[in-house]
Amino acid sequence: MHKTLALFATVSLSAVLAGMAHAEDIKIKLSTLVDKTAPARVTNIEAAAAIMNEQFKAAGVDKHIVVETNVSAAKGWDDLALEDMKAFSVGQGPDIYVLPHEWIGKFAEDGNALPMDAKIAANPWAYADILPVLWTAAKAKDGKIYGIPQDAEIRMFFYNKDMLRKIGKDEAFIDSLPAKVEAGEFTLDDLSALSKQVVDAKVAQYGMLHRPNVGIDYLMVFQSYGVKFMDDKTGKLMFPKAEMAKALGWYERNAREGVTPADNTAMSWDAIQGAFKQEKAFIFHQGVWAVAWQLGDKMGANWPTDKDAYFHKIGWIPAPAAERGGKPANLSHPLLYTVNAKSKNADLAADLVALATLPYFNTEHDVNSYHTAISNGQTAMPKYKENWVLSAASPMMAHAQFVPNHTQFGSYNKVLFSGLQAVETGKMTAKQAVDFIADELSLQFGSDVEIRDAVSN
Repeated sequence: MHKTLALFATVSLSAVLAGMAHAEDIKIKLSTLVDKTAPARVTNIEAAAAIMNEQFKAAGVDKHIVVETNVSAAKGWDDLALEDMKAFSVGQGPDIYVLPHEWIGKFAEDGNALPMDAKIAANPWAYADILPVLWTAAKAKDGKIYGIPQDAEIRMFFYNKDMLRKIGKDEAFIDSLPAKVEAGEFTLDDLSALSKQVVDAKVAQYGMLHRPNVGIDYLMVFQSYGVKFMDDKTGKLMFPKAEMAKALGWYERNAREGVTPADNTAMSWDAIQGAFKQEKAFIFHQGVWAVAWQLGDKMGANWPTDKDAYFHKIGWIPAPAAERGGKPANLSHPLLYTVNAKSKNADLAADLVALATLPYFNTEHDVNSYHTAISNGQTAMPKYKENWVLSAASPMMAHAQFVPNHTQFGSYNKVLFSGLQAVETGKMTAKQAVDFIADELSLQFGSDVEIRDAVSN
């Protein structure tokens, strides 16, 4: 580690000494979203600056990095990205900014994101151990990497094992369920049938609940059915009708057969989470951070807080395959540290990001915010290993997929959700919803979205 820091100091000093002959503060502007549960997005960069300041001092260099942070109160990451775009348009963009990965292509295209491939190759001490799958989320359509994974998370189906015991399932069946999902032996239709058994036996009021509003959790199911949302060659969004019809058909059957309530999308978050915690629902699917409210006495019920007791009660699986023999699907939505390519301190900003990416700093962020590791090294760190929730979630990254790196996918997803909602409420059949979504996408995006009969067309 001492050799690494000595080498890092040499690289960093060479980056700042050129053209700087007098003492001055070096101001690095950081932009991120306000998030009380994840202060380390800021404090990790500040800690990296403190290390570099100590290096300057030890080397007798009269320089001092000052991190100035804009913690935005924007409604969400998309709104923050738009705020940053406005700042860049008037030459006031931050030196480092946290970006949802699907926006990386736009910022790269505009010349506001620094290509990181050369820096990644030159700094293996920081980047060689990053989970390879995460680099996929940081690439623009030119194939270059423009951001560094700041965190990751994983989505899953949570299910109540006690309810399976109540309908007569033995421990062998319960214990084997995750392995059967992994092997493609237990499908989405099998999951629906199992949920229906729980509801028909009056063990639960609801078989399966999902988020009530637009998001990405439900996209796991679409990916299990083979849906692709973007053409890798053209970079255009795509809407494959055949695969979409199958996925929407699954939601349609669940609503029609009483597995998912027809008014799921009209329910409040508290009602949905409370139903799962109070054991009125067999399955709830969202992300690993949901464990925070599942533990202890939150949401109107008291559940175990230790690993063995929790997993005796609750199980996790990715979205099962759509067909027997297929592969399960999972989703992650990484955030990226992105460096302003036009910053006069771009190299220094990139050095700060490299330090903040080290396992120690990222683990401090993860264990406090319920995010999964971005590197293999993190999973071996005592503090990470002691967090049994994250340790259990990390292997699920093996099936991680991502939403497209396309700035219009948010609008696309709103249309898709409106179709899903119409199907569940019975206003449309799956086939009608596919036609409706295709028409709406064509109206909104024109030739920017490819309407296809199937993915392969």
